[in-house]
Amino acid sequence: MKIIIHGGFFSESSTNHETKVAKQNALMRIVKDSYNYLQSHSAIETVVYAVSLLEDDALFNAGIGSQIQSDGKIRMSASLMDGTTEKFSGVINIEEVKNPIQVAQLLLNVDDRVLGGSGATNFARNHGFEKFSTEIPQRRAEYEAKVASLGTGTVGCVALDADGKLAAATSTGGKGFEIPGRISDSATVAGNYANQYCGVSLTGVGEDIVSGAVAAKIVTRVTDGFSLQQAFEKTFSELKPYDGFAGAIAIDKEGTIFHQDSHPSMVYASFDGEHEEVFG
Repeated sequence: MKIIIHGGFFSESSTNHETKVAKQNALMRIVKDSYNYLQSHSAIETVVYAVSLLEDDALFNAGIGSQIQSDGKIRMSASLMDGTTEKFSGVINIEEVKNPIQVAQLLLNVDDRVLGGSGATNFARNHGFEKFSTEIPQRRAEYEAKVASLGTGTVGCVALDADGKLAAATSTGGKGFEIPGRISDSATVAGNYANQYCGVSLTGVGEDIVSGAVAAKIVTRVTDGFSLQQAFEKTFSELKPYDGFAGAIAIDKEGTIFHQDSHPSMVYASFDGEHEEVFG
């Protein structure tokens, strides 16, 4: 059983020591809590659990603390993929929901598994998700001052459970100040993908990640016989022609954990019951 999580890319933790330490501590707490949860739960249940904890922590740009778009509203995206059933579900630009990943989890069991905008929000309301403002004062102050960060703070998790099953989940509050209606990579197979061989979650510039079909490419290459490292190296090399900005975490069916970013500043943590690693 193994688990790895990430807390975004190109965040303020790269320049603010206090924030960096806070994020490292939060990631290590969440990854260990989620590993304990994994002891008695499946990979698919665990990735939802871990990403929900990340969504609930205002240090990260997903759920509570999500960025505000150019029209003053918060719209979030999240997705989930079960490596065993190879089913993918997600919500795009959902509003006023505390945990978008939990809505994505519910969609995994219906025919129309990816919903966007008001359709996603209405589905959440109709299934007991109460109206909840994820805005925090810091994000409002940034918006009012027109202070946009240069990247995203997407969160994600990949888990391998006791039965050897893999799952991946990703959630984001967007890049901030984007045009309403903009689609991120987080609820697409470019940003979140898993099958029986490998699970991957991405963070970075959504447009670059979609252009590179990054998560799906990595998983496909592992499925076709590449090692996890080879799959990463080949896929990330294909980002170079357009200076693609991306970071990824992954676990393969053998329990190999791997991570890579194109512009080092991704924050992540991994744990397997004995060995821990945190960076950011």
